[in-house]
Amino acid sequence: MIRPAIGTIATRVFVQVMNLLVIVVAGHRLGAVGLGDISLVVLGITIVMLVNNLVGGGALVYLVPRHPLKELLPPAYAWAVITAGIAWVLVKVLPLVPDRFEGHVVVLAFIQSIYTVHMNVLLGRQRIRAFNLLGGAQALVLLLVFAVLVFRPTGDPMDYVWASYAAFGTTLIGSTFAMWRGGAATSIVQGESVLRVLLRQGFLIQSANLLQLMNYRLAYYLVERFQGLAALGIYSVGNQLSESAWLGPKALGTVLYSRVSNSDDAERNRRTTLTVLKAAVAFAGLVLLVLLLVPEPLFQWAFGPEVVGITPLVLLLAPGILAMAASQALSHYFSGIGANGHNAIGSGLGLLVTVLLGMQLIPTQGIHGAAITASVAYGLNVLYQGVVFMVRTGSTPLDLLPHAGDLERVRGIWSALRARR
Repeated sequence: MIRPAIGTIATRVFVQVMNLLVIVVAGHRLGAVGLGDISLVVLGITIVMLVNNLVGGGALVYLVPRHPLKELLPPAYAWAVITAGIAWVLVKVLPLVPDRFEGHVVVLAFIQSIYTVHMNVLLGRQRIRAFNLLGGAQALVLLLVFAVLVFRPTGDPMDYVWASYAAFGTTLIGSTFAMWRGGAATSIVQGESVLRVLLRQGFLIQSANLLQLMNYRLAYYLVERFQGLAALGIYSVGNQLSESAWLGPKALGTVLYSRVSNSDDAERNRRTTLTVLKAAVAFAGLVLLVLLLVPEPLFQWAFGPEVVGITPLVLLLAPGILAMAASQALSHYFSGIGANGHNAIGSGLGLLVTVLLGMQLIPTQGIHGAAITASVAYGLNVLYQGVVFMVRTGSTPLDLLPHAGDLERVRGIWSALRARR
Protein backbone atom coordinates (compact mmCIF):
# COMPACT_ATOMS: atom_id res chain seq x y z
CA MET A 1 0.00 0.00 0.00
CA ILE A 2 2.91 2.36 0.63
CA ARG A 3 4.06 2.75 -2.98
CA PRO A 4 0.63 3.56 -4.46
CA ALA A 5 -0.11 5.81 -1.49
CA ILE A 6 3.08 7.81 -2.05
CA GLY A 7 2.30 8.15 -5.74
CA THR A 8 -1.25 9.25 -4.99
CA ILE A 9 -0.10 11.81 -2.42
CA ALA A 10 2.44 13.20 -4.90
CA THR A 11 -0.29 13.49 -7.52
CA ARG A 12 -2.66 15.18 -5.10
CA VAL A 13 0.05 17.68 -4.18
CA PHE A 14 0.71 18.38 -7.86
CA VAL A 15 -3.00 18.80 -8.61
CA GLN A 16 -3.48 21.12 -5.63
CA VAL A 17 -0.51 23.24 -6.70
CA MET A 18 -1.98 23.52 -10.19
CA ASN A 19 -5.38 24.47 -8.76
CA LEU A 20 -3.83 27.07 -6.47
CA LEU A 21 -1.97 28.54 -9.42
CA VAL A 22 -5.30 28.79 -11.26
CA ILE A 23 -6.64 30.74 -8.27
CA VAL A 24 -3.52 32.94 -8.24
CA VAL A 25 -3.92 33.76 -11.93
CA ALA A 26 -7.67 34.35 -11.57
CA GLY A 27 -7.20 36.51 -8.49
CA HIS A 28 -4.76 38.82 -10.23
CA ARG A 29 -6.53 38.95 -13.58
CA LEU A 30 -10.20 38.78 -12.58
CA GLY A 31 -10.32 39.97 -8.94
CA ALA A 32 -12.49 38.70 -6.10
CA VAL A 33 -15.69 38.89 -8.17
CA GLY A 34 -14.13 36.74 -10.91
CA LEU A 35 -13.06 34.21 -8.29
CA GLY A 36 -16.67 34.15 -7.06
CA ASP A 37 -17.96 33.40 -10.58
CA ILE A 38 -15.47 30.56 -11.05
CA SER A 39 -16.32 29.04 -7.66
CA LEU A 40 -20.02 28.97 -8.61
CA VAL A 41 -19.24 27.28 -11.96
CA VAL A 42 -17.18 24.60 -10.20
CA LEU A 43 -19.88 24.13 -7.58
CA GLY A 44 -22.58 23.84 -10.27
CA ILE A 45 -20.66 21.07 -12.06
CA THR A 46 -20.10 19.31 -8.75
CA ILE A 47 -23.81 19.35 -7.93
CA VAL A 48 -24.68 17.89 -11.34
CA MET A 49 -22.06 15.19 -10.82
CA LEU A 50 -23.82 14.12 -7.64
CA VAL A 51 -26.76 13.01 -9.79
CA ASN A 52 -24.53 11.18 -12.28
CA ASN A 53 -22.57 9.38 -9.60
CA LEU A 54 -25.69 7.62 -8.42
CA VAL A 55 -24.77 4.97 -11.04
CA GLY A 56 -21.40 6.02 -12.50
CA GLY A 57 -19.62 6.98 -9.29
CA GLY A 58 -17.94 5.29 -6.38
CA ALA A 59 -20.21 2.24 -6.46
CA LEU A 60 -18.27 1.11 -9.53
CA VAL A 61 -15.08 0.85 -7.48
CA TYR A 62 -16.86 -1.62 -5.21
CA LEU A 63 -18.38 -3.57 -8.13
CA VAL A 64 -15.49 -3.75 -10.62
CA PRO A 65 -13.79 -6.63 -8.74
CA ARG A 66 -17.15 -8.43 -8.61
CA HIS A 67 -18.68 -8.03 -12.09
CA PRO A 68 -17.41 -7.88 -15.71
CA LEU A 69 -17.34 -4.48 -17.45
CA LYS A 70 -19.95 -5.56 -20.01
CA GLU A 71 -22.48 -5.54 -17.14
CA LEU A 72 -21.28 -2.28 -15.58
CA LEU A 73 -20.66 0.12 -18.46
CA PRO A 74 -24.05 0.17 -20.27
CA PRO A 75 -26.09 1.37 -17.27
CA ALA A 76 -23.34 3.82 -16.33
CA TYR A 77 -23.26 5.38 -19.81
CA ALA A 78 -27.05 5.45 -20.09
CA TRP A 79 -27.31 7.22 -16.75
CA ALA A 80 -24.76 9.83 -17.89
CA VAL A 81 -27.11 10.75 -20.75
CA ILE A 82 -30.09 10.91 -18.40
CA THR A 83 -28.06 13.03 -16.00
CA ALA A 84 -27.37 15.58 -18.74
CA GLY A 85 -31.12 16.02 -19.23
CA ILE A 86 -31.70 16.36 -15.49
CA ALA A 87 -28.83 18.86 -15.31
CA TRP A 88 -30.38 21.04 -18.00
CA VAL A 89 -33.60 21.25 -15.98
CA LEU A 90 -31.71 21.93 -12.74
CA VAL A 91 -29.70 24.86 -14.08
CA LYS A 92 -32.81 26.37 -15.66
CA VAL A 93 -35.00 26.04 -12.58
CA LEU A 94 -32.50 26.65 -9.78
CA PRO A 95 -30.12 29.65 -9.57
CA LEU A 96 -27.05 27.41 -9.33
CA VAL A 97 -24.79 29.39 -11.68
CA PRO A 98 -24.90 32.76 -13.51
CA ASP A 99 -27.05 32.66 -16.67
CA ARG A 100 -24.25 32.75 -19.25
CA PHE A 101 -22.61 29.63 -17.77
CA GLU A 102 -25.70 27.37 -17.67
CA GLY A 103 -25.24 25.41 -20.91
CA HIS A 104 -21.51 25.04 -20.38
CA VAL A 105 -22.02 23.59 -16.92
CA VAL A 106 -24.32 20.91 -18.40
CA VAL A 107 -21.90 19.93 -21.17
CA LEU A 108 -18.86 19.93 -18.90
CA ALA A 109 -20.71 17.82 -16.37
CA PHE A 110 -21.62 15.31 -19.11
CA ILE A 111 -17.98 14.99 -20.19
CA GLN A 112 -16.96 14.56 -16.58
CA SER A 113 -19.68 11.93 -16.11
CA ILE A 114 -18.17 9.73 -18.81
CA TYR A 115 -14.56 10.01 -17.74
CA THR A 116 -15.53 9.51 -14.08
CA VAL A 117 -16.92 6.09 -15.05
CA HIS A 118 -13.57 5.23 -16.64
CA MET A 119 -11.56 6.55 -13.69
CA ASN A 120 -13.58 4.50 -11.23
CA VAL A 121 -13.00 1.38 -13.31
CA LEU A 122 -9.25 2.04 -13.06
CA LEU A 123 -9.53 2.52 -9.31
CA GLY A 124 -11.57 -0.66 -8.91
CA ARG A 125 -8.84 -2.56 -10.78
CA GLN A 126 -6.25 -0.99 -8.44
CA ARG A 127 -4.59 0.71 -11.39
CA ILE A 128 -3.55 3.59 -9.18
CA ARG A 129 -0.69 4.77 -11.40
CA ALA A 130 -2.92 5.35 -14.44
CA PHE A 131 -5.52 7.00 -12.20
CA ASN A 132 -2.90 9.39 -10.83
CA LEU A 133 -1.32 10.23 -14.19
CA LEU A 134 -4.68 11.19 -15.68
CA GLY A 135 -5.58 13.34 -12.68
CA GLY A 136 -2.26 15.17 -12.90
CA ALA A 137 -2.60 15.70 -16.65
CA GLN A 138 -6.05 17.22 -16.25
CA ALA A 139 -4.85 19.75 -13.68
CA LEU A 140 -1.85 20.74 -15.82
CA VAL A 141 -3.91 21.26 -18.98
CA LEU A 142 -6.46 23.33 -17.05
CA LEU A 143 -3.77 25.68 -15.73
CA LEU A 144 -1.88 26.07 -19.01
CA VAL A 145 -4.94 26.74 -21.18
CA PHE A 146 -6.52 29.07 -18.61
CA ALA A 147 -3.29 31.08 -18.25
CA VAL A 148 -2.99 31.48 -22.03
CA LEU A 149 -6.60 32.64 -22.38
CA VAL A 150 -6.99 34.89 -19.34
CA PHE A 151 -3.85 36.92 -20.02
CA ARG A 152 -5.34 38.21 -23.25
CA PRO A 153 -6.64 41.79 -23.11
CA THR A 154 -10.19 40.38 -23.07
CA GLY A 155 -9.61 38.08 -20.06
CA ASP A 156 -12.90 36.92 -18.55
CA PRO A 157 -14.26 34.18 -16.21
CA MET A 158 -15.49 32.39 -19.36
CA ASP A 159 -11.83 31.58 -20.07
CA TYR A 160 -11.99 29.14 -17.16
CA VAL A 161 -14.85 27.35 -18.92
CA TRP A 162 -12.89 26.96 -22.17
CA ALA A 163 -9.88 25.71 -20.22
CA SER A 164 -12.15 23.17 -18.51
CA TYR A 165 -13.25 21.84 -21.91
CA ALA A 166 -9.61 21.23 -22.82
CA ALA A 167 -8.79 19.58 -19.46
CA PHE A 168 -11.91 17.41 -19.31
CA GLY A 169 -11.48 16.35 -22.95
CA THR A 170 -7.88 15.29 -22.27
CA THR A 171 -9.00 13.15 -19.34
CA LEU A 172 -11.86 11.61 -21.33
CA ILE A 173 -9.57 10.50 -24.15
CA GLY A 174 -6.81 9.28 -21.84
CA SER A 175 -9.13 7.39 -19.49
CA THR A 176 -10.85 5.65 -22.40
CA PHE A 177 -7.56 4.24 -23.68
CA ALA A 178 -6.37 3.35 -20.16
CA MET A 179 -9.57 1.52 -19.27
CA TRP A 180 -9.46 -0.78 -22.29
CA ARG A 181 -5.72 -1.41 -22.04
CA GLY A 182 -5.77 -4.62 -20.03
CA GLY A 183 -7.51 -5.14 -16.72
CA ALA A 184 -8.03 -7.56 -13.89
CA ALA A 185 -10.56 -10.36 -14.02
CA THR A 186 -13.40 -10.56 -11.57
CA SER A 187 -11.90 -11.83 -8.32
CA ILE A 188 -14.76 -11.75 -5.81
CA VAL A 189 -17.87 -13.76 -6.57
CA GLN A 190 -21.04 -11.65 -6.41
CA GLY A 191 -24.34 -13.26 -7.34
CA GLU A 192 -26.66 -10.29 -6.89
CA SER A 193 -27.99 -8.35 -9.91
CA VAL A 194 -25.48 -5.68 -10.97
CA LEU A 195 -28.16 -3.05 -11.56
CA ARG A 196 -29.67 -3.66 -8.14
CA VAL A 197 -26.28 -3.35 -6.44
CA LEU A 198 -25.37 -0.28 -8.51
CA LEU A 199 -28.54 1.49 -7.53
CA ARG A 200 -28.42 0.49 -3.86
CA GLN A 201 -24.74 1.27 -3.34
CA GLY A 202 -24.92 4.29 -5.63
CA PHE A 203 -27.90 5.70 -3.76
CA LEU A 204 -26.17 5.32 -0.41
CA ILE A 205 -22.87 6.74 -1.67
CA GLN A 206 -24.50 9.68 -3.41
CA SER A 207 -26.77 10.40 -0.47
CA ALA A 208 -23.62 10.70 1.63
CA ASN A 209 -21.86 12.75 -1.06
CA LEU A 210 -24.80 15.09 -1.54
CA LEU A 211 -25.13 15.71 2.16
CA GLN A 212 -21.37 16.14 2.47
CA LEU A 213 -21.21 18.54 -0.47
CA MET A 214 -23.95 20.62 1.10
CA ASN A 215 -22.04 20.37 4.36
CA TYR A 216 -18.92 21.64 2.53
CA ARG A 217 -20.45 24.20 0.22
CA LEU A 218 -23.85 25.40 1.46
CA ALA A 219 -21.89 28.14 3.18
CA TYR A 220 -20.81 29.39 -0.28
CA TYR A 221 -24.39 30.21 -1.18
CA LEU A 222 -25.06 31.73 2.24
CA VAL A 223 -21.94 33.91 2.02
CA GLU A 224 -22.84 35.01 -1.51
CA ARG A 225 -26.40 35.82 -0.44
CA PHE A 226 -25.61 37.72 2.75
CA GLN A 227 -22.11 39.12 2.04
CA GLY A 228 -21.77 39.26 -1.78
CA LEU A 229 -19.54 37.77 -4.49
CA ALA A 230 -16.37 39.52 -3.31
CA ALA A 231 -16.69 38.00 0.18
CA LEU A 232 -17.36 34.61 -1.42
CA GLY A 233 -14.20 34.97 -3.48
CA ILE A 234 -12.11 35.60 -0.35
CA TYR A 235 -13.79 32.78 1.58
CA SER A 236 -13.27 30.34 -1.30
CA VAL A 237 -9.53 31.11 -1.32
CA GLY A 238 -9.20 30.59 2.46
CA ASN A 239 -11.31 27.46 2.28
CA GLN A 240 -9.36 25.91 -0.59
CA LEU A 241 -6.04 26.71 1.05
CA SER A 242 -7.23 25.01 4.24
CA GLU A 243 -8.58 22.04 2.31
CA SER A 244 -5.12 21.56 0.78
CA ALA A 245 -4.42 19.83 4.11
CA TRP A 246 -6.67 17.02 2.80
CA LEU A 247 -4.24 16.16 -0.01
CA GLY A 248 -2.57 13.39 1.96
CA PRO A 249 -5.74 12.17 3.69
CA LYS A 250 -7.67 11.95 0.41
CA ALA A 251 -4.81 10.18 -1.33
CA LEU A 252 -4.51 7.65 1.49
CA GLY A 253 -8.29 7.26 1.54
CA THR A 254 -8.40 6.56 -2.20
CA VAL A 255 -5.84 3.77 -1.86
CA LEU A 256 -7.59 2.47 1.28
CA TYR A 257 -10.91 2.32 -0.59
CA SER A 258 -9.36 0.33 -3.41
CA ARG A 259 -7.70 -2.09 -0.96
CA VAL A 260 -10.72 -2.61 1.30
CA SER A 261 -13.03 -3.09 -1.71
CA ASN A 262 -10.79 -5.94 -2.85
CA SER A 263 -10.42 -7.63 0.56
CA ASP A 264 -12.63 -9.74 2.82
CA ASP A 265 -10.14 -9.73 5.74
CA ALA A 266 -12.01 -7.69 8.39
CA GLU A 267 -9.13 -7.49 10.88
CA ARG A 268 -6.65 -6.41 8.25
CA ASN A 269 -9.07 -3.75 7.01
CA ARG A 270 -9.55 -2.48 10.58
CA ARG A 271 -5.82 -2.17 11.26
CA THR A 272 -5.11 -0.54 7.91
CA THR A 273 -7.90 1.98 8.43
CA LEU A 274 -6.57 2.96 11.84
CA THR A 275 -3.07 3.44 10.44
CA VAL A 276 -4.41 5.55 7.57
CA LEU A 277 -6.49 7.64 9.98
CA LYS A 278 -3.48 8.53 12.12
CA ALA A 279 -1.30 9.29 9.13
CA ALA A 280 -4.06 11.46 7.64
CA VAL A 281 -4.47 13.60 10.76
CA ALA A 282 -0.70 14.01 11.12
CA PHE A 283 -0.36 15.10 7.48
CA ALA A 284 -3.23 17.59 7.78
CA GLY A 285 -1.81 19.04 10.99
CA LEU A 286 1.56 19.72 9.36
CA VAL A 287 -0.01 21.46 6.37
CA LEU A 288 -2.20 23.65 8.58
CA LEU A 289 0.81 24.62 10.69
CA VAL A 290 2.66 25.75 7.58
CA LEU A 291 -0.34 27.78 6.38
CA LEU A 292 -0.69 29.50 9.76
CA LEU A 293 2.99 30.51 9.67
CA VAL A 294 2.68 32.19 6.25
CA PRO A 295 2.66 36.01 6.62
CA GLU A 296 -0.63 37.63 5.60
CA PRO A 297 1.03 39.96 3.03
CA LEU A 298 2.31 36.88 1.18
CA PHE A 299 -1.29 35.73 0.62
CA GLN A 300 -2.17 39.15 -0.81
CA TRP A 301 0.89 39.06 -3.05
CA ALA A 302 -0.06 35.60 -4.30
CA PHE A 303 -3.83 35.98 -4.76
CA GLY A 304 -4.26 39.71 -5.34
CA PRO A 305 -4.68 42.81 -3.16
CA GLU A 306 -8.43 42.22 -2.70
CA VAL A 307 -7.85 38.87 -0.96
CA VAL A 308 -7.36 39.78 2.73
CA GLY A 309 -7.85 38.07 6.10
CA ILE A 310 -6.79 34.55 5.06
CA THR A 311 -4.86 33.64 8.24
CA PRO A 312 -7.83 34.09 10.63
CA LEU A 313 -9.96 32.01 8.26
CA VAL A 314 -7.45 29.16 8.25
CA LEU A 315 -7.25 29.27 12.06
CA LEU A 316 -11.03 29.04 12.44
CA LEU A 317 -11.27 26.26 9.86
CA ALA A 318 -8.37 24.23 11.33
CA PRO A 319 -10.36 22.11 13.87
CA GLY A 320 -12.82 21.06 11.19
CA ILE A 321 -10.08 20.35 8.67
CA LEU A 322 -8.39 17.98 11.14
CA ALA A 323 -11.72 16.29 11.85
CA MET A 324 -12.39 15.70 8.16
CA ALA A 325 -8.85 14.40 7.66
CA ALA A 326 -9.79 11.57 10.03
CA SER A 327 -13.12 11.22 8.24
CA GLN A 328 -11.33 10.50 4.95
CA ALA A 329 -10.12 7.19 6.40
CA LEU A 330 -13.42 6.30 8.04
CA SER A 331 -15.54 7.25 5.01
CA HIS A 332 -13.43 5.18 2.62
CA TYR A 333 -13.50 2.24 5.03
CA PHE A 334 -17.31 2.29 5.17
CA SER A 335 -17.49 2.66 1.37
CA GLY A 336 -15.06 -0.22 0.89
CA ILE A 337 -17.17 -2.63 2.95
CA GLY A 338 -20.44 -1.42 1.40
CA ALA A 339 -21.69 0.32 4.58
CA ASN A 340 -22.24 3.74 3.00
CA GLY A 341 -25.29 4.48 5.12
CA HIS A 342 -23.04 5.55 7.97
CA ASN A 343 -21.35 8.13 5.73
CA ALA A 344 -24.77 9.52 4.83
CA ILE A 345 -25.84 9.78 8.47
CA GLY A 346 -22.59 11.50 9.49
CA SER A 347 -22.88 13.98 6.61
CA GLY A 348 -26.54 14.58 7.45
CA LEU A 349 -25.68 15.47 11.03
CA GLY A 350 -23.02 17.88 9.77
CA LEU A 351 -25.46 19.46 7.32
CA LEU A 352 -27.97 20.00 10.10
CA VAL A 353 -25.34 22.01 11.98
CA THR A 354 -24.44 23.92 8.81
CA VAL A 355 -28.05 25.00 8.28
CA LEU A 356 -28.89 25.86 11.88
CA LEU A 357 -25.60 27.50 12.84
CA GLY A 358 -24.78 28.98 9.43
CA MET A 359 -28.07 30.85 9.18
CA GLN A 360 -27.27 32.45 12.53
CA LEU A 361 -23.56 33.20 12.17
CA ILE A 362 -22.99 34.04 8.49
CA PRO A 363 -25.39 37.04 8.29
CA THR A 364 -23.81 38.59 11.40
CA GLN A 365 -20.22 37.27 11.44
CA GLY A 366 -19.65 36.96 7.70
CA ILE A 367 -16.93 34.63 6.46
CA HIS A 368 -15.66 34.07 10.01
CA GLY A 369 -19.10 32.76 10.92
CA ALA A 370 -18.94 30.43 7.92
CA ALA A 371 -15.58 29.07 9.09
CA ILE A 372 -16.84 28.44 12.63
CA THR A 373 -19.91 26.70 11.25
CA ALA A 374 -17.76 24.43 9.08
CA SER A 375 -15.56 23.36 11.99
CA VAL A 376 -18.51 22.46 14.22
CA ALA A 377 -20.27 20.58 11.41
CA TYR A 378 -17.17 18.59 10.44
CA GLY A 379 -16.49 17.73 14.07
CA LEU A 380 -19.96 16.24 14.60
CA ASN A 381 -19.64 14.25 11.37
CA VAL A 382 -16.40 12.51 12.34
CA LEU A 383 -17.59 11.96 15.92
CA TYR A 384 -20.49 9.86 14.63
CA GLN A 385 -18.28 7.93 12.19
CA GLY A 386 -15.67 7.25 14.85
CA VAL A 387 -18.20 5.85 17.32
CA VAL A 388 -19.74 3.57 14.68
CA PHE A 389 -16.31 2.37 13.53
CA MET A 390 -15.26 1.46 17.08
CA VAL A 391 -18.52 -0.35 17.82
CA ARG A 392 -18.47 -2.22 14.50
CA THR A 393 -14.80 -3.29 14.65
CA GLY A 394 -14.33 -3.67 18.39
CA SER A 395 -11.74 -0.88 18.45
CA THR A 396 -11.21 1.35 21.48
CA PRO A 397 -10.31 5.06 21.79
CA LEU A 398 -6.76 3.97 22.65
CA ASP A 399 -6.47 2.40 19.19
CA LEU A 400 -6.77 5.90 17.74
CA LEU A 401 -3.49 6.94 19.37
CA PRO A 402 -0.18 6.38 17.51
CA HIS A 403 1.90 3.45 18.73
CA ALA A 404 4.87 1.33 17.66
CA GLY A 405 2.60 -1.17 15.94
CA ASP A 406 1.72 1.41 13.30
CA LEU A 407 5.37 1.79 12.33
CA GLU A 408 5.82 -1.97 12.22
CA ARG A 409 2.72 -2.33 10.06
CA VAL A 410 4.07 0.25 7.61
CA ARG A 411 7.40 -1.57 7.49
CA GLY A 412 5.66 -4.89 6.89
CA ILE A 413 3.61 -3.52 4.02
CA TRP A 414 6.70 -1.96 2.47
CA SER A 415 8.65 -5.24 2.79
CA ALA A 416 5.81 -7.14 1.14
CA LEU A 417 5.76 -4.70 -1.74
CA ARG A 418 9.52 -4.98 -2.22
CA ALA A 419 9.31 -8.79 -2.20
CA ARG A 420 6.79 -8.70 -5.08
CA ARG A 421 9.07 -6.73 -7.37
